[in-house]
Amino acid sequence: MQIRVLGCSGSIAAGSRTTSFLLDGTVLIDAGTGVGDLTLEEMSAIDHIFITHSHLDHVLAIGLLADSVTRKRAARSRPPVRVHALPATIAALKLHILNGVIWPDFTRLPTPDAPVLALQAIEIGQVVEVAGRRIEVLSAAHTVPAVGYAVHGSEGAWVFTGDTGPNPALRKRLATMKLRALVIETAFGDDEHELADISGHLCPATLGVELAQLPHEGVDIYITHIKPGEVDAVMSEIAALGDRHRVLALQPGQVLTLAD
Repeated sequence: MQIRVLGCSGSIAAGSRTTSFLLDGTVLIDAGTGVGDLTLEEMSAIDHIFITHSHLDHVLAIGLLADSVTRKRAARSRPPVRVHALPATIAALKLHILNGVIWPDFTRLPTPDAPVLALQAIEIGQVVEVAGRRIEVLSAAHTVPAVGYAVHGSEGAWVFTGDTGPNPALRKRLATMKLRALVIETAFGDDEHELADISGHLCPATLGVELAQLPHEGVDIYITHIKPGEVDAVMSEIAALGDRHRVLALQPGQVLTLAD
């Protein structure tokens, strides 16, 4: 199992790309601006996109990718790219993005019978089997309907929380899961604790509460979604928590490899 970090920033700036992970070359988990660093051939190889929620920094590249790969996929008679998301997220994509005003509706283009995109509803607790992988839909606690994902392997799961604030439901599920690596967001520093709470995000103080209740020992913890220019400050506050796990800032371009 290979997970390539295309983007892991909370916003954009030089060298910062928003959330997207490439799983085994054919599956995207979120479709932020990091997708734009893929070659056309790499984009054309993507068959599935799993979306955590409807916010722009996680969905921006869906329509742009569809536009880029239309001819290549049609020439090779490839089936549509399946976009997996909560029903509420699918509704938001249809209403606000793939609406013919903000962007063409690639669920009907180039033809309604052979579109580039197909939207597939998922639900929390569901396990979707694609590309030889078992991907579990996890709870998230955000300002819009949202999920995280667990990609299961023989040595344990790679878990991405998505955007979330404190989340007892996720803690309960992780406690029963064989866990190898956890990618968890910390969008703000403790000086913006109130803003983090209002916006459905974590800060180091609330991250510490989440990690303290994680029963596993020695799990690799990767911090994502920090705002550009604030990585050092946020990671210093996290280091002061003295957690028993190895906690690192996720890096763009990083490749995580786990046993199948």
